[in-house]
Amino acid sequence: MFLEQGIKVENNFVKYIIGSLLIIAISFIGQLPLLVAIFYNIFVNGKKYPSGNEELMHLFEPNVTLFLILIPSVVTLFGIFYIIRKVHHQTVLSVTTTRKSVDWNRVFFSFLIWASFTILSIVVTYYLNPEDFEVNFNLGPFLILVVIGTVLIPFQTTVEEYVFRGYLMQGFANLSKNKWFPLMMTSLIFGMMHLANPEVVKMGNIIFVYYIGTGLFLGIITLMDEGMELALGFHAANNLISAILVTSDWSAFQTHSILKDVSEPMAGFDIIIPVFVIYPILLFIFNRKYHWTNWKQKLI
Repeated sequence: MFLEQGIKVENNFVKYIIGSLLIIAISFIGQLPLLVAIFYNIFVNGKKYPSGNEELMHLFEPNVTLFLILIPSVVTLFGIFYIIRKVHHQTVLSVTTTRKSVDWNRVFFSFLIWASFTILSIVVTYYLNPEDFEVNFNLGPFLILVVIGTVLIPFQTTVEEYVFRGYLMQGFANLSKNKWFPLMMTSLIFGMMHLANPEVVKMGNIIFVYYIGTGLFLGIITLMDEGMELALGFHAANNLISAILVTSDWSAFQTHSILKDVSEPMAGFDIIIPVFVIYPILLFIFNRKYHWTNWKQKLI
């Protein structure tokens, strides 16, 4: 069982608190290139220090900004692997899946199914409301975006999955000795982690229904499938395809995407439908494909 792989007498919850603090410290180390670039702009180019996330997103050329904010994920991922091995004396595989090796077919299937849905929904939205978009396509910068995104965005999403669906999920299982508490806690923390996102300012706290609901969905498929593969593929598709296809002045990623959303952001059915309609459909698809059983036992 996935959670049980991390439950050990010596793996008390204090270790997970220490490990989490180390992960945060390592992520700060990974941000050094960004800090160097910011201070170079201040002292050499005469720019002012960005007072918030929005100013930071517009401080550099979008591809440079994307590269700088994703680099910490590379450093953090290897830091997580080190902490798993040295602090908890576990294999990285034991925090990833119950299978003998990572099932990449599961990762790619989840990626393709969510990428397909994301592309379809953006195309439909564009044709229904073309006035809400501007064509933002510029071949050179776009190709650079595709390279940066394809290489680095999976690092960013993989870090989040290892932290929430792997490391902390098993950590809270050591604390509670049940399934529902790790599932709920990691979903809530995952949602709260997005508190600083500019989307929250524009749409209000209702967007946490989407963030927490997404965390809950990713936690459910991890527990039901006894591994993180489906969550890894879904999360990578969600961030990568969105970054490549659509950007806006108020989104977390400012990119040289194909389209730019110029509409006034509003929290509506687009927040509710994924959580209460689309995610249950995906659960049904995954359930039929992978023959999940014992839902109550695995989730509670």
